[in-house]
Amino acid sequence: MNRRLALLASALCALLAAPLPATAEDAAVRTVEFSADASRAAPNDLAVAVLYVERSATDAAALAREVNQAIAAALDTARAHPAVKTQSAGTSTWPVYGKDGRGRIESWRMRADLRLESRDVGAMSALVGKLQSSMALAQIVMQPAPETRRKAADEATVDAIHAFEKRAQLIAGALGRRYRLYQISIAESGVQQPAFARMRAASAMAAEAAPAPLEGGESQVSVSVSGRVELLD
Repeated sequence: MNRRLALLASALCALLAAPLPATAEDAAVRTVEFSADASRAAPNDLAVAVLYVERSATDAAALAREVNQAIAAALDTARAHPAVKTQSAGTSTWPVYGKDGRGRIESWRMRADLRLESRDVGAMSALVGKLQSSMALAQIVMQPAPETRRKAADEATVDAIHAFEKRAQLIAGALGRRYRLYQISIAESGVQQPAFARMRAASAMAAEAAPAPLEGGESQVSVSVSGRVELLD
């Protein structure tokens, strides 16, 4: 029995040590490269808005107090809307130089931004409308929430992989060959559609303290699967 095992082990070692029937270069020659795409619709269930206060003054300290007071008042207003997440989105101050060419600072300008985010479109609309009485609206968009986008991307990935597999079968079948996967990569992209929300928000700026009209719609989340398959004899 031991002798038979030794012979079997020797045969296996010889088989593993034997050269492969095809080199990497040969395999590359027998490969076909292509891609397949798929998309899924994702509801735009998250509203994101950026509002700002911008002022000018000759006294930098007085300017900072004025802008900070305006932001503090806006934050107080936002606290009455707990469904809306509010956070500071940056503050900047810069000098305004005179036109005499001497590089003399004539005044200062300061801007502070607030970012609002909510899945409650009604609460977001009401808060933006109130804040527009004292702040300017830089942008408002509707987009998929992270978990909504992830779900659509996962579904699109499965669809794209199936499409890639189906195309591999088609190509190999047309050539009368079998195939096996040689290389694959997956890339995700999203085509958001926020233009309508921006347009409606811009028209709402004319109505002081009026709710900002918002409409969600959908975004297309796309996934592309690309790779190579090796054609087998």
